Amino acid sequence: MKYMDAIQVQKRMRTRLIKNGVAKSLFFLSTIFGLFVLAILLYRVLAQGIGWVNLDFITGKLSTQPERAGIMGAILGTFWLMVVVGPVTMFLGVGTAIYLELYAKKGRLSSFIQTNISNLAGVPSIVYGILGMTIFVRALGFGNIILAGGLTMSLLVLPIVIVSSQEALRAIPQHLSEASYGMGATKWQTIKNIVLPAALPGILTGAILSLSRAIGETAPLVVIGIPALLIPFPEGIFDNFTVLPMQIYYWTLDSTLTAEYANLAAATIVVLLLILLILNAAAIIIRSKFQKRY
Repeated sequence: MKYMDAIQVQKRMRTRLIKNGVAKSLFFLSTIFGLFVLAILLYRVLAQGIGWVNLDFITGKLSTQPERAGIMGAILGTFWLMVVVGPVTMFLGVGTAIYLELYAKKGRLSSFIQTNISNLAGVPSIVYGILGMTIFVRALGFGNIILAGGLTMSLLVLPIVIVSSQEALRAIPQHLSEASYGMGATKWQTIKNIVLPAALPGILTGAILSLSRAIGETAPLVVIGIPALLIPFPEGIFDNFTVLPMQIYYWTLDSTLTAEYANLAAATIVVLLLILLILNAAAIIIRSKFQKRY
């Protein structure tokens, strides 16, 4: 009997090892496939667009002539858009996470709110564009200005900031708060001086990821009617604007008529990738600094 049990155990172990090997191979092949596609995409973009990236292209204005076109207006529009998105998402997102995690009573209402916030993170971006067009563009009468676009993109990335901030707050050891209370600190003093500084690396990670998504989104801005015309450089949040993804989108469409626009779109993608790399590198440096401190 014991001999038969030992044989069955060995068979089960072999079966598990085979399944483990198959799963490992599938995951490895999936990773290789994703990296291969990414490498092809980067090669195609760099090969087609790197020759068009120069100082005149970066600092120039939009033009109907491909050889004279520039993207400074789109870069400034992207910058001003982030000026709106960053503070709005940080204030509302972190504030909501603090309330849900540290103030709200656990119950059906809290669970209902939490579930809906998590579901909002998976809503297609074009739905937020329709919401922004309905509320900010038409109901409030903002029109196609930076403020309307920034508020629309804030709605899009707000669930990401809330969820990531909640996870960062949950990761803080409970004994830190208890030690603060033991020293006579109030709840807000504990949150401000102990919990938030310790959770800041995780919060910054979520904020940077949300800003990166906002920078690369196009669908909501298309819905609210952001143009890619020869408009002046934006100087504030109440000006008309365009952004880098919108410029890529329109130049890609125009490439069916004029082949050079495909090169301009590829060059703009290169600039957008560089901006995202710089943004994420800055986030890593800031996050590492706070991790060493706390």
